Amino acid sequence: MEETFKEQDVLRRVRRELYLTDGLSAMDDESLRTLIRKILLRQNPEHDFSAEELARFVDTLYGNFRGLGILEEYLNDDTVSEIMINAWDVLFVERAGVVERSPRTFSSEKELEDIIQRIVAGAGREVNRANPIVDTRLPGGERVNVVLPPASIETPVVTIRRFPKDRITMQTLVEYGTLSEEAAEFLERLVKAKYNIFISGGTSSGKTTFLNALSDYIPKRERIITIEDSAELQLTGIDNLVRLETRNSNTTGSGEITIRDLIRTSLRMRPERIIVGEVRGEEALDMLGAMNTGHDGSLSTGHANSCEDMLRRLETMVMTGSSGLPLPAVRRNIASSIDLIVHLGRLSTRRRVVLEITEVVGLEDEEIILNRLYEQKEGALVPTGNELIHTWKQEVYGHETTPHPRTVRLRRADSGGGLPSEEPDPNDPYYFF
Repeated sequence: MEETFKEQDVLRRVRRELYLTDGLSAMDDESLRTLIRKILLRQNPEHDFSAEELARFVDTLYGNFRGLGILEEYLNDDTVSEIMINAWDVLFVERAGVVERSPRTFSSEKELEDIIQRIVAGAGREVNRANPIVDTRLPGGERVNVVLPPASIETPVVTIRRFPKDRITMQTLVEYGTLSEEAAEFLERLVKAKYNIFISGGTSSGKTTFLNALSDYIPKRERIITIEDSAELQLTGIDNLVRLETRNSNTTGSGEITIRDLIRTSLRMRPERIIVGEVRGEEALDMLGAMNTGHDGSLSTGHANSCEDMLRRLETMVMTGSSGLPLPAVRRNIASSIDLIVHLGRLSTRRRVVLEITEVVGLEDEEIILNRLYEQKEGALVPTGNELIHTWKQEVYGHETTPHPRTVRLRRADSGGGLPSEEPDPNDPYYFF
């Protein structure tokens, strides 16, 4: 509910008095609420607040000092998928795939800075002018990126990515046309058979959501270690699970823990599979090394525009992490480590879909050879007719050999029938996330 101009004036005056009150930070929650209520009634003796109005004002003002202020409303709104704060008085929110400017603003840049410090402190992080960029999370699992001056030119910038309230499973993705039932069953067999799978896609293509769903296929008896910049993965039903998270350096420039550090230490923790939330730098070398040294079934994600682009980007990342390593050796490392690439993207309607599922076959004339198994065609993910070439893992891990599905579905898709609608569906939770 948006406040009227008169209500905003009431809140502004109470905030001003509260900011001038000594000992505010030492008060417990109930004492702070009592003080807010007293100031409201004293400042507005002529206003006959209803019980509902008074409670709403108290909640709003309490949120300014102990919660997240005006962000609380959007964080409690299940239709909001992204909150973008460009300045203390410039906010945008994404609802149903549409980005709109919010009429809400913070009372000042100081209020925004206070809320930023609450967010990062709550996750045990630190952000300041010496370390002006941080990735963190809220208690509800929302992903937060903060950029302070001088990295941002004029004012603090905050971006909050929200995830669906109900965890999205692979069956959910099938129901909303992200991939076919056939492709989901194919991926299930390969996850259980410990194929190393890399999920690629552009920004906001749904990589983390897809990785979460794919992890449901991991046998529950295995020991899994997850490694992330900011913990977002929601693996369920796995008892032997260890979650690791990076840390920025402190004000003295020490104490940094990187993805690369965590991958290296995870190898001493007897993992059966390692899941790296996102690979974006020199840690790619260590991740590929882990995949190549007995940790089959590992999963990860990365930013790219296609499967081929993902391979080129991995080459660059690996060479950054190991200067002097020749390109043929890098490609041989990649080809022997990654078994499958699942590439995600958005259609023109902004619906998130699997665009391609491709097998990494090996090297030929020092070039990585790919075998495309599924492709997006006329709005549906269909088999190409190519068979999976490497089936030995399924045989080794006790699963029957899985040839690629027959081409009958491809012919059915070509006939033009049964393709998913491209009209935005406001009831589709994955459409917005």
